[in-house]
Amino acid sequence: MNERQTLTRYAWLSIGAAVVTISLKLVAYLLTDSIGMLADAVESLVNLAAAVMALWMLTIAARPADRDHTYGHGKAEYFAGAIEGVLIIIAAIGIGWTAMMRLFAPQPLDHTVTGLVVAGIATLLNGTVAMILLKAGKRYDSLTLEADGQHLMTDVWTSVAVVAGIGLVALTGWYILDPLIALAVAANITFTGVQLVRRAVLGLMDTALPEEEISAIRHALADLNDYGCDYHALRTRQAGARRFISFHLLVPDTWSIQQAHAMAEQAEAAVRAAVPNSTVFTHLEPRNDPAALADIALDRADEAEHVDPVAR
Repeated sequence: MNERQTLTRYAWLSIGAAVVTISLKLVAYLLTDSIGMLADAVESLVNLAAAVMALWMLTIAARPADRDHTYGHGKAEYFAGAIEGVLIIIAAIGIGWTAMMRLFAPQPLDHTVTGLVVAGIATLLNGTVAMILLKAGKRYDSLTLEADGQHLMTDVWTSVAVVAGIGLVALTGWYILDPLIALAVAANITFTGVQLVRRAVLGLMDTALPEEEISAIRHALADLNDYGCDYHALRTRQAGARRFISFHLLVPDTWSIQQAHAMAEQAEAAVRAAVPNSTVFTHLEPRNDPAALADIALDRADEAEHVDPVAR
């Protein structure tokens, strides 16, 4: 079993946690009749749907490259992130609508102490699982696990706000606080949903690697001039945890194919060491070949200073 396949156990953990917290929060809602508590329970229901989606996408992403998907299935994780973000936004709309209805007709709350205890247990469980998922997402570079962890952490802060709000209502008798807190919860989780969708779309659009990783690549190739070589047309993208990096390697005109190939292997190894989980492609060109001039157009404007001065 490869490393990516082991990630499904985290999705199962998320599913189990979602089932338990939904049950606890529904009990708390039935006890208190708090619209804020209902909003919290609805968000946990979305957590369950998102966790099931995460399990499905992680299973697909773990599949090895095949004839129809020669670059692997890593981009499946972006679909999970996008769908989870959309589900969060839908849940926020539902919470906001229900809160607006209660805002114009505030109602007293019942059994607040018992409801707060039950909600507190659910919050503690969610927080523990969220931290596990976020840590695993960073360790394995999985957008799906990170999105699921962020979703659960949003749920944790939602629950904290709801619990605090119910406590204030119980102490002050200001029933309008309950729907107001629910509206604040809706706004917060909407922001989280939008961020998740944005990140997933960027991944599906083959956005370049982060600047720190681009800098690491440039640093790995910085000594090419010591061998009379250079590079241009650097391109990067990411599919799940896998990075894809390509560039044109310019070598002296007098070099043999064997020499050029050896340099390409050395450059590729340096880049792989600098950027883990990367697949590196190089295209060899004689440094002074006029045909290489056409490739300069492939460089982005911010790469102009890296173009070989001889090729210019």
